[in-house]
Amino acid sequence: MSFFENMKEVNPLEVEKQIAAIKNKKHAAEARQRILRKVISLIDLTTLNGNDTMQKVVALCDKAIKTENPEKNIPKVAAVCVYPNFSGLVREKLQNTGIKTAVVATGFPSGQTFRSVKLAEVETAVAEGAEEIDMVISRGLFLEEKYQEVFDEIKQVKAACKTAHLKVILETGELENLTQVKHAAHIAMEAGADFIKTSTGKIKPAATPEAFWVMTQAIKAHYEKTGKRIGIKPAGGISDAETALIYYQIVAENLGDIWLNNSLFRIGASSLLDKLLQEV
Repeated sequence: MSFFENMKEVNPLEVEKQIAAIKNKKHAAEARQRILRKVISLIDLTTLNGNDTMQKVVALCDKAIKTENPEKNIPKVAAVCVYPNFSGLVREKLQNTGIKTAVVATGFPSGQTFRSVKLAEVETAVAEGAEEIDMVISRGLFLEEKYQEVFDEIKQVKAACKTAHLKVILETGELENLTQVKHAAHIAMEAGADFIKTSTGKIKPAATPEAFWVMTQAIKAHYEKTGKRIGIKPAGGISDAETALIYYQIVAENLGDIWLNNSLFRIGASSLLDKLLQEV
């Protein structure tokens, strides 16, 4: 596609060097506490299991609501993320809380179904109350270099979202190299993604600092080209404070302070919140 013209290959050794430097950075105790509190406000609190029940989803919503504690300076989480059949339930539970209702869609996690089914799923989820849609790209089409088809599908899903925000999951662990991660990120952004997201959390590797680094660089280039700020979301395997801090620092260094809020930066997680609350 046209936006691949003159696109440079990603040097994995250079990315590894940058990540090593990030990992070696330490925060003073006061700064660490401040950042970890902010990280809480970035969390999409997630349950995406085959045994999810209404009771389990309600309990997750209650947990999200009860997290906020102004007296202890603990903020609310950003969203609750579930399968699309729970859209209405979550929206009802989170009404007037400021916490968003996010759902995965488009045949999550594989994306291996008919486009008409994907679009119908998105439309139904939005009608039921979803405010954010986390879609998966068709990795098979991407790996076959059918980039226009991948682009067209994302664009159609974006239209089906109406006013809901669209997060596009690249599933970086199924792409063959960091240059492909870069290409997929640009396709998603050109097609109308509000966010780009690393992973479904259903395969290994899920989120990696290396893929995330490349995605932030793609966002930076897109912003310099268009003036539009695209959000970013790592997800999958982010279960402790140290790991979350790595992703936070990558955003801080590559995109700057303006991205360090939940309108442009989310972290998909299920167990991270408990770890952060224990520390702060």
